[in-house]
Amino acid sequence: MSHAGRSAAETTPLLISGRNVGSKFDLKQILLRRIPILAWLPLYGSSKFLQDVLAGLTVGLTAIPQGIAYAIVAGLPAQYGLYSSYMGCFVYLVFGSCKDITVGPTAIMALLSQQHVMRLGDDIAVLLCFLSGCVITVMGLLHLGFLVEFVSMPVISGFTNAAAIIIGTSQLGTLLGLSGRSDSFVDAIVKVLDHVNEITAWDPLLGVCSMIVLVCLKKLPGKKAGTPFEKFLWVTSLARNAVIVVAGILLSYTLSRYDIRPFKITGNITEGLPPLAPPPFSVVKGNHTYNFVESVVELGSTVVSVPLIAILESIAIAKAFAKGKTVDANQEMLALGLCNVFGSFTRSMPTTGSFTRTAVNNASGVKTPMGGVITGCLVLLACGLLTSTFEFIPKATLAAVIMVAMYNMLELRIFTVLWRTKKIDLIPLTVTLSSCLAIGPEYGMIAGIVVNLILLLYFAARPGLLIEERVVDGLTILFVSPKQSLSYPAAEYLRERIMSWGNNGSRQRIPVVVEGRHVLRIDATVAKNLALLLADLEARGQKLVFWNWCEEARRTLISYDATLTMSFRASGSIVQIFSSRTFPSPHVLRE
Repeated sequence: MSHAGRSAAETTPLLISGRNVGSKFDLKQILLRRIPILAWLPLYGSSKFLQDVLAGLTVGLTAIPQGIAYAIVAGLPAQYGLYSSYMGCFVYLVFGSCKDITVGPTAIMALLSQQHVMRLGDDIAVLLCFLSGCVITVMGLLHLGFLVEFVSMPVISGFTNAAAIIIGTSQLGTLLGLSGRSDSFVDAIVKVLDHVNEITAWDPLLGVCSMIVLVCLKKLPGKKAGTPFEKFLWVTSLARNAVIVVAGILLSYTLSRYDIRPFKITGNITEGLPPLAPPPFSVVKGNHTYNFVESVVELGSTVVSVPLIAILESIAIAKAFAKGKTVDANQEMLALGLCNVFGSFTRSMPTTGSFTRTAVNNASGVKTPMGGVITGCLVLLACGLLTSTFEFIPKATLAAVIMVAMYNMLELRIFTVLWRTKKIDLIPLTVTLSSCLAIGPEYGMIAGIVVNLILLLYFAARPGLLIEERVVDGLTILFVSPKQSLSYPAAEYLRERIMSWGNNGSRQRIPVVVEGRHVLRIDATVAKNLALLLADLEARGQKLVFWNWCEEARRTLISYDATLTMSFRASGSIVQIFSSRTFPSPHVLRE
């Protein structure tokens, strides 16, 4: 074989090998990105494990009482809160990319599930969990994380504030010792007013005292790295929900031993773990059975709103605790979706990242998502061994836990911030807040998004325009400068503004200079209207000059109408007499 032949023969395997190495490398990177546990588990050590155990136990002491409380908010039996609190921890261990996040039931997820549970029973919450997981997973696989960016901060704040108010007021009757549930914010207030004569003394007293103790425990001056006593205060502060619930259980149980029952208690909680089974694809309520399609129809817009809110809540928490690191929104969506899909096989209600438990996890010094496994194991232990104890939890104590959590969720400062920064953002905030309180959280969110999009379209159709007469070296010109890129809704508006300015007879002969410094892109509709503007001005004997336009916008204009090229070139005689005092930018044409 010749030297050339040997070279070719020897080169080919190297190229093939190079491609194989490259493909393996790409596959490895994909696996590490989509299954993050593969990246951190080989580096896992005993020191990290001890930190994760401490954090997991601390979060578990918060997750158990919160889970029970949120199940009650959703109208579900208390054990559903425990069912919803462990599977997400195990699934997020494998697919989660943020060490601090704890996935489980939240107040907002409970609120969005409540109306359907009260109408169709427990199974609908499990089905909603499965459907939400499927929607979120598909959105993650299709890289649709950018869609959440269309929900603005004022809309999110309005929804969050409304949810906190609705959930807080829904627990007002329980705090006062009244029976029954409320369907909405207004209904909760009306029921309290109608049954004010039925208020007992002991439940409100226990509830108010529980709230005071919770606030005091939060302010304990403990330190993670301090003396043993300071560490004890720090752990007590983090686990304050568990402390107050355990205190309520001990008080209720002790009094019941002497046949004294002054408080309404949670009652029987089903013992053991739920059966591992597929989610119910048909729902039985009374004498009617809803098949899968009918169940989805009954859920309506909730099939979209619950996944959307879950994504917003989880990604916002991930970014808040990322500490400068990049958050892969699509990976977080994939992890959250799978948490809900797998959770539905264990009778879970819809879940998402919890801000409260994530904050506790972070403060406890968690190192990896392994802390979630410890939390999940603690919840499983509670399901198997402690359900008989949980039945002595006073309802007023749980109401206090929820109301304090909702108070901390309120963002009243947002009104002041928007008033100082951009007052018009108060419109979508107010519309979202008031609509959620009046007609329900789902429709309130939709109303806020619609108002936000209307404002967005309005400002796209009415861009800021600087239009004024200027005198440059004795030459009077009409100077027009759009303050942003131009899209088709603004095309006719720009043309009309320029033409109406020159309706005065004394202005009909001065040249018009349209500066494109801030115009980074235009579309065909804008190009068409600028071509029409050129024709209209020429009919009045006016010159039109395009000055300082970027190459992309210039190319779009000329591609639409080649005669516009002359407007760029013919402007040279006018541009040359512009002084640098008037126009600080270089006075050159973009050829």
